[in-house]
Amino acid sequence: MALFSQPPHSICLLRLSALGDCCHAVALVQAIQRQWPHARITWITGKLEAQLLQQLPDIEVIVFDKQAGWRGYVEIWQQLRGRQFDALLHMQAAMRASLLSLGIRARHRLGLPKDRAKDGQWLFTNHKVTSLGEHVVDGFMGFGKALGVTDLQPCWQFPLQPEAIDWARHYHAEQPLLLICPASSKAYKNWTSEGYAALAEHAHRQGMRVMLIGSPAPTEIELAARICTLTSHIDENLVGRTSLPQLLALISQASLVVAPDTGPAHMATMVGTPVIGLYAHHNPQRTGPYLCRSYVVSAYDQALLSETGKTAAQLPWRTRVKNPDAMQLISPEMVIARFDQVTQALAIHKEPS
Repeated sequence: MALFSQPPHSICLLRLSALGDCCHAVALVQAIQRQWPHARITWITGKLEAQLLQQLPDIEVIVFDKQAGWRGYVEIWQQLRGRQFDALLHMQAAMRASLLSLGIRARHRLGLPKDRAKDGQWLFTNHKVTSLGEHVVDGFMGFGKALGVTDLQPCWQFPLQPEAIDWARHYHAEQPLLLICPASSKAYKNWTSEGYAALAEHAHRQGMRVMLIGSPAPTEIELAARICTLTSHIDENLVGRTSLPQLLALISQASLVVAPDTGPAHMATMVGTPVIGLYAHHNPQRTGPYLCRSYVVSAYDQALLSETGKTAAQLPWRTRVKNPDAMQLISPEMVIARFDQVTQALAIHKEPS
């Protein structure tokens, strides 16, 4: 039975990170807004994620600074002093978030069921949410169903900053644009520089413009530099040179994104840009680009069976492949074949002149 038959006045959403999961959660927020446009939504999130989420209309974004230690917790609790929410959506199964939730007053405290949570998150909630499917997005939409939201089809209408759109227009060209985001924040999720270079060469032959995108993390800059030494067909290396709003605007103009399990892949979902995801460590049916799971190139099942002797259906929902070389099971030929399949199906490439 739904918790609310009448619109709630205030909802607090607790999701600090990561960027991709916050992109997933936007679908839930906008579903709530469609049904209850006057409900006040407060989202507590991390500093990086706030750069995007602050663009959402009619959302109060409160930034939690995890680098500040206990001072970060106290600052949030002071901001919320005297406030009582109708519901807390505790959407992060991590001890940091659970500790932070202790200073958030709410009648209904919704969280994940024990089989999908970790770090004892179920001890900090009084209502366990049932997932609507295997994917993280479906799990988040389960929070909406528990509240009483009836339109549970995930969709995104994410606004772009006008100045970011103006910046991205400088990179507009007649050629269709392929954005390669080569790196994740966790290096073990990254594919090979040789593989990315081979893809860039192939895309160039197909008449596409190829650009690299990513964060200013040293490991990402280093990987991008290696790719550029292996091919002369990277038209622009923007790794570490964009803000998140600029990056989102650029992704919105792209014809296709290729990326491992990383934030920009899910940013692409929010603006409707097709994504080819590269996966080996996590189940792409759980964490892949939500609208493009059929485009994924995955070695997960192969790596999981080799490592455990079991299939995904025989193991816990969150099971990760631990082999640090698992991404090398994905060959350039596999990615190029999927690239050709997707670009031909969507007619997003043109013949070279």
